[in-house]
Amino acid sequence: MKKRLCILFTLFVFALCSFSQLQLPLPRNILAIYQNGTRTTDGKPGKAYWQNRANYLLHVDFDPETRLVSGTVDINYTNNSPDTLRQIWFKLYPNLYKRGTPRESKISERDLTEGLMIDSMWINNQTADKARIAVDGTNMTVNRQSVPHGANIRFRIAYHYTLNKTSHVRTGEVEPGAAFVAYFFPRIAVYDDIDGWNRHPYDGRLEFYNDFCNFDSYITVPKNFTVWATGDLQNCNEVLAPTICQRIAQAEKSNAIINVIDTTDDKQNITAKNPFNTWHFKAENVTDFVFATSDHYIWQSSSLVVDPNTGRRTRVDAAFNPKHKDYFMVADDAHKTIKAMSYVFPAWAYPYNHETVFDGLDQMEYPMMVNDNPTEGREESITLTDHEIFHTMFPFYMGINETKYAWMDEGWATIGEWIISPLIDSSIVDTYGVLPTERHLGTEADLPIIALSTETNAAYYTNSYPEPAMGYLYAKDLLGDSLFTKALHHYIEQWHGKHPVPFDFFNCMNTGSGKNLNWFWKRWFFDGGYADLAVASVKKTNTGYSILVSAKGTKPVPLDLTLTYADGTKGKVHRSIAVWEKGASSVVINVSTGRRLQSVQLGSTWVPDANKKDNVYIVK
Repeated sequence: MKKRLCILFTLFVFALCSFSQLQLPLPRNILAIYQNGTRTTDGKPGKAYWQNRANYLLHVDFDPETRLVSGTVDINYTNNSPDTLRQIWFKLYPNLYKRGTPRESKISERDLTEGLMIDSMWINNQTADKARIAVDGTNMTVNRQSVPHGANIRFRIAYHYTLNKTSHVRTGEVEPGAAFVAYFFPRIAVYDDIDGWNRHPYDGRLEFYNDFCNFDSYITVPKNFTVWATGDLQNCNEVLAPTICQRIAQAEKSNAIINVIDTTDDKQNITAKNPFNTWHFKAENVTDFVFATSDHYIWQSSSLVVDPNTGRRTRVDAAFNPKHKDYFMVADDAHKTIKAMSYVFPAWAYPYNHETVFDGLDQMEYPMMVNDNPTEGREESITLTDHEIFHTMFPFYMGINETKYAWMDEGWATIGEWIISPLIDSSIVDTYGVLPTERHLGTEADLPIIALSTETNAAYYTNSYPEPAMGYLYAKDLLGDSLFTKALHHYIEQWHGKHPVPFDFFNCMNTGSGKNLNWFWKRWFFDGGYADLAVASVKKTNTGYSILVSAKGTKPVPLDLTLTYADGTKGKVHRSIAVWEKGASSVVINVSTGRRLQSVQLGSTWVPDANKKDNVYIVK
């Protein structure tokens, strides 16, 4: 999610023996996972690694007029943990809008409701005793259970709630006749090898953590309403006119943009003529299911080969109100984003069959879906589109716990935005987050990136978005593109479809690259301090000039110099963060030249500096 958010921290202690050299600080609960064998110090899942799973059968009715969401969810949940589960925790995300729920997001009084109402519950085909069910805000527990290792438990829950209209926090009515419906059903919380149950309530600020599950979903809406959703549509010919299905099939084979629903189409002849149509979608091994619907949006679509080895294609859709002119470029931008992700960065074949960018009122990602507000400028439209689509890899493909470790997905989406945006429009120099980072550096609110997202406030934005992105970028510069990609692919190979934590990432990158980067991980992600370089002196030598760059701060950053000569020509000098590996407080740069040097300027686009007043040196 691309938001300018802000965030206290508990300092990590203890040591990680991932390599025999410098060790990373390790908290007690993380130490336990290595002792238990669920994870290994080389970054791989351990022999004892496990994760719980569920199959969801969703039947949901949505009335766009009243905004009533009602349905049933059947859940078949498997306990793969070594523990006997004595209670089952659920997430009721719509209760963000329930009166009395603690929240960080501002909710209009008119959107406050009684929340998600449980109409009935069956457990293993038996009616549940209501005394065993406890709802606390966005959490619900079903108590007095006994689900041993390897056992299944089945739930059927009937529920209803009213979708929000004006306070659009990631979900809600967009405008009359259009809605983005997310987090709409009761789901079982994650039970993992670190915390057990995920007890963190949803407050509207922190994002999500869900298990990989299979979804078989039936969505019923009135006629003339088209539905886009996570997963693959199973019954196109039952819900859409034959010409529309033909256009979709054409788009699935075409690199060109196809107008599936155009402004010239009669909106009364898009869907089947039934009073209500039930749309059937299936999605396997994903962390969530969402849908969007409209009776007046147009639909553009294309596809591309994302895996040249198999010829597998991904379909790319944009669904939007045609009055939003910026959206006419979104399908093409999304197409180029997925191409860049598959072939340039992270150079990993896009993992899903389709991606839909929906014209909404937020800036939020979901499995195979994006809910993006319209924008005023071309650059903002591009950067927003590629940022949110990049989230497909992080957190969804990688199963990251966004609630605790926002930087493990937002940082990647930010560096993805920095790299991919200029590939779409070469005029873009994306500095998203750099200035806020510089303002934040070294203040009392500047906390280590590793601080849990649940425990930060004023540091949340910089810790989650630009600072980790800078860390990834500096590691990429240090290793070089080829070796960095090799290490990143090793991480993805080991952990996609699972639940990695920060130490899994650090250790995988070390193992995958064959280099111990703990010195950098520690100083950039764990330690306090800030980045501050200065040009201390410039001296004439027999062969040119000797430039002394001092590190006034303790955070290692790349060193970039722009040299301006008396004849008006310029030169560039670059050193990676490697120059600071041994703890040097200064670096000497020797420049061989016969020209007279006029000035030296320190700095580059993605390198913050707490004090730039000493970054320019005028040579006398």
